[in-house]
Amino acid sequence: FVPLSRSPQLMINAARMGTYLRFGNSLPRDVSEFAILLVSRRWTQQYEWYVHAADGKTAGLNDAIIQADADGRRPEGMSEGMEIVYDFSNELNDFHSVTDRTYARMVAKYGEQGMMDLVGLNGYYSMISMVLNVGRTPLPPGNSPALKPFPK
Repeated sequence: FVPLSRSPQLMINAARMGTYLRFGNSLPRDVSEFAILLVSRRWTQQYEWYVHAADGKTAGLNDAIIQADADGRRPEGMSEGMEIVYDFSNELNDFHSVTDRTYARMVAKYGEQGMMDLVGLNGYYSMISMVLNVGRTPLPPGNSPALKPFPK
């Protein structure tokens, strides 16, 4: 949050939203961390990846899913819930909306609140990734970037 300190009120409000989305949203913890990793990969945000790859492992994500995401590949062996979150998040970010089918699958699995919490995770962590990228936020000393830039 160091870069956000340049706008104290934005930082305070972002912290409140971030606390809910990271620790209190209605999605299962592994699914929530998976969604955050998808956003971190999309933005090639090294610091966010560093934090949430570890949190994802703690929440139960396996190394193969985390590595596939790091590589920009659709992970194999995802649970049904993670497949829905993967499709929903990618459609939302690529097309700025989701298909009726994807919306219905998300709501059937996680409810209206879970669907909106996933929208919030995508939006919030996109903003945080932007802030950290613009702020040139470094990794902690002794850590190497885990994400390679996407080809242009």
